[in-house]
Amino acid sequence: MKRALQLASVIVPVLFVFAASAPGAGDWPQWRGADRNGKAQFKAPAEWPGKITQKWKMAVGEGDSTPALADGKLYVFSREGGDEVTRCLDADSGKELWRDKYQTAAATGPAGRHPGPRSSPAVSNGKVITYGVRGVLSCLDAASGKVLWRKQSEPNGWPQFFTASSPLIADDLCIAQVGGKNDGSVEALDLGTGTQKWKWTGDGTAYGSPIVINVGGAKAIIAETDKRIVAIGLADGKLLWEKPYAGKGMGGQNTATPIFNDQILYYSGSGRGTTAAKLEKNGDAITATELWSNTDNSIQYNSPVLKHGFIYGLSDRNVLFCINAKDGKTAWHAPTAGMRGFGSVVDGGSVLLALTPAENLIVFEASDKAFKQLASYKVADSEIYASPVVAGNQVFVKDKDSVTLWTIQ
Repeated sequence: MKRALQLASVIVPVLFVFAASAPGAGDWPQWRGADRNGKAQFKAPAEWPGKITQKWKMAVGEGDSTPALADGKLYVFSREGGDEVTRCLDADSGKELWRDKYQTAAATGPAGRHPGPRSSPAVSNGKVITYGVRGVLSCLDAASGKVLWRKQSEPNGWPQFFTASSPLIADDLCIAQVGGKNDGSVEALDLGTGTQKWKWTGDGTAYGSPIVINVGGAKAIIAETDKRIVAIGLADGKLLWEKPYAGKGMGGQNTATPIFNDQILYYSGSGRGTTAAKLEKNGDAITATELWSNTDNSIQYNSPVLKHGFIYGLSDRNVLFCINAKDGKTAWHAPTAGMRGFGSVVDGGSVLLALTPAENLIVFEASDKAFKQLASYKVADSEIYASPVVAGNQVFVKDKDSVTLWTIQ
């Protein structure tokens, strides 16, 4: 099998070495936040205002990629003209500090309505990782935008509807699900040089994003591939556990990001409900014991959050739901305006926030008794497919072609 990624340019020497550091307070440095679980450090107001304040708005080009927030900088990945563009903005003012771009074709065919990037940047150790719709994987210097390394996929080295999986950074490795339906892989690359450390090739690539877990002291990557869910050793790429998990029919792809908490894995797929399984280390492998399966609520193009023992999400039927994480029983349902299962739910501490393509930010109580909306704000003039970036009293929203900073006071 050919390598899914090939070096497309000479690796640029790193002139400065950045020390590894934990994300700053309020940072949202990758897909689904600092711990990749949708939890934000949000400061809710004592009383919800009738409207919120638009602090700045900037046109950045098309794309559904959620920006990354780190150390007062907002990293935005989008498409302008014939280029995929990474911008570093001052988060407070929206001022552009640097940009990098490269020429590449857009998403086409059935996915052509969304031509720009869907994968979200990851920021760590002074570096920014981006992953374009046709498989261009880049590592940039976070301070200057200088290209440290860039890899180009093989021709047609992406899934049918192009890339959507967001890379992650862990233990000085860039972890990415690359390639296509028939020749996909999960790869670990040295963050500083782009050198491949390991490659797992057991299945095709889908659209969900991987997470890092720790089972009995063993670090592993949980990834939803084209036809299964797998656990792969972070250090060596060895398969530790797998479960068949293929979708059926149009819209049956694996697109959601799982949740892992207290050794329990929660995962969902369109038409397949939501499932909880306890993972345990068993010698050099991992075993899974299914705890429950809820057939009422299936995730399609978004990922739920776990809060105070309850799972909150948006189903493929455009219904907000709450599931008891202990027994899997549905606590409540609440229809909402959306589009074919798209949207996002963020844990805002004392409240939950939901954002769908319908352009409204919905604030609701974190309660298992019933859905109770606290506020709703119009935050865009075009459809929204990216997740909001929530920090302090700020909410960054990427719509079809712009980024807006809203403040809630």
